[in-house]
Amino acid sequence: MGKAECISYDEHKLPYIDLGSAQIRMEKEQAPEWALKKAQDELREVPGVKEQAIKELRELIQNEKYLNLPLDDEYMMMFLRPTHYYPESALKRLKNFYHMKLKYGAACENIIPSKLRNVFEANILNLLPQRDQHGRRLLVLEAGKKWKPSQVPLVDLFRGIQLTVLGSMVEPYSQICGSVVIIDMEGLPLSHITQFTPSFAAMLLDYIQECICMRLKAVHIVNNSYIFNMLFAVFKPFIREKLRKRIFFHGKDYKSLISHIEAKALPPKYGGSATWELPHGKVLGEFFECYSKDYELADSYGYTEGYKMKK
Repeated sequence: MGKAECISYDEHKLPYIDLGSAQIRMEKEQAPEWALKKAQDELREVPGVKEQAIKELRELIQNEKYLNLPLDDEYMMMFLRPTHYYPESALKRLKNFYHMKLKYGAACENIIPSKLRNVFEANILNLLPQRDQHGRRLLVLEAGKKWKPSQVPLVDLFRGIQLTVLGSMVEPYSQICGSVVIIDMEGLPLSHITQFTPSFAAMLLDYIQECICMRLKAVHIVNNSYIFNMLFAVFKPFIREKLRKRIFFHGKDYKSLISHIEAKALPPKYGGSATWELPHGKVLGEFFECYSKDYELADSYGYTEGYKMKK
């Protein structure tokens, strides 16, 4: 069995996938100095502001009778960093995040690795081992012909994305620098278009624009076809300007993609120069299962019985 086909453990007994020239791992340690400086410059993460914001957000959460959440500093910062340390904004985003379960039910429940093995075994969701030149996490979603809705229903695919985003949310490095998603639409069949109903599109946009607690810096769509472009045109009016400006279409022009993401962070498949080969999705799923207890705990947070969401 090759290195990338199994989980290894470091001296702290933390799991990682060894790809030879790179590793896939959760980076829960403090962000590097240059990123902390970025947090000061861009996110108002400075002495005084930081401590006061944590204190105020904690008090705001404690005043929410039906909201069951941890109150440690690390948890507070997970929501404060994407909202530039404005407590009221962080609370609003946090409440939107936990309203997802109430609004969309099964599509936002059981975000636990063992419940999503079909997604990873389909090998359509990849977490790249290297960050881009801006320190951003890179996620690749293959939603074209490789995706078989009979094996991975669209709702499960959405839950798999949520699981991966949750993994990045706990990384201080990712909280500061954000993430980038590459969506590969190669060979998108016409039959797949029927999966993207208006209600699903509305839920996805709600998640991205109102609920996601991650700095989504860019969405790069490659191998897009006329069919996909028509689909996108239907939903484009509902996408806010801020997000629209961060969506880029490249077709098969990987030079265009590399003008945004440095080549060494991308596999040759997308015109990159990385020497590592990604593991099969099944191994990535097993990697996430090493953190099952964390995901189960995260899944237990949110609104308690008796809460009624205002319409």
